[in-house]
Amino acid sequence: MSVPKPHWFSHDHIMVSTAQTCGISKSGGLLPRFDPVTGRKIQEIDPETNELMEAVNDALLEDMEALRDGHESETLHFIERSQFNLRLAVPVYYDRRYHQVFAEVMLQEEFADFETMTLGEMLENDYIAIKKGHGSAPKDLRVGEVPYIKVSDLRAGLININPTNQVPLKTAERYWRGSTSGLLPYDLICPERASKNIGDFCVLMPGQEQILLTKEVIILRAGDNANFDQFYLLWAMTLKIVRDQWNRVIFMQTNREDVGKRYLEIEVPFPTNREKADSVSEPFRQYFTTLAHEREKLCNYLDTSKAHHFFIAGADEEAELS
Repeated sequence: MSVPKPHWFSHDHIMVSTAQTCGISKSGGLLPRFDPVTGRKIQEIDPETNELMEAVNDALLEDMEALRDGHESETLHFIERSQFNLRLAVPVYYDRRYHQVFAEVMLQEEFADFETMTLGEMLENDYIAIKKGHGSAPKDLRVGEVPYIKVSDLRAGLININPTNQVPLKTAERYWRGSTSGLLPYDLICPERASKNIGDFCVLMPGQEQILLTKEVIILRAGDNANFDQFYLLWAMTLKIVRDQWNRVIFMQTNREDVGKRYLEIEVPFPTNREKADSVSEPFRQYFTTLAHEREKLCNYLDTSKAHHFFIAGADEEAELS
């Protein structure tokens, strides 16, 4: 028996829905819809009983109704079959909304002195350098003097060093494959796996260079051919039109998230001259260089005073209360 072909079926295009909800909560019950203003559950009339009932948050059903009615929605669209790759059969990867928003914003006057370039193109032309973290140290080795940085230590734009989570120097050197970490002041570091803050870059402050980074991070810095510095790079990577693109390249797995090499497809503004790069990034430069200066002053005080139990990365030793 033949199966009737749906009116929307095409040999040349593939229907993709990136709906975030399907009406079912994590506990297996119905997923309610909430009013973003009041924070209360939305109620609607049940068409069968004519009584009030809780509205169900089912974006997938809405997409299927749109498909049935012959139109697209914000999360339902068609892509050409030639653009589809079975190795990347994840709907969100083909969601071009983030690219479209980026392209539209780049046409605005404020970006007149910028070109568009992907991270992959910048890497290929040595405008940026990208490294991976050193390695993941077992818990039983975290009993030394070199800070070990986990994904959870990357928060609010800074590297938060936990003085109780450190490894022996010899262990760090084994992961570093040398006597130093290879990190530089103001390196940008972001999670690559197992975290919802993938794409949120943190700044490595001066004095924090000798740390051991988990392998599940990406380290980004300006390359030899760059006409910009680390602060411009931070300015660019924190733009919403850039940050939102990470939503397309992060794939959910059964136990963690992963970006692979897909982050190289992310598009960023590329400055046509150094003056423009320095101008737009000056607020970031002012903030972090001022912060570095004040941290250095506090480190010097703690090192001299010896009267405080206070840890700050960069101080030669932790002062103890007498």
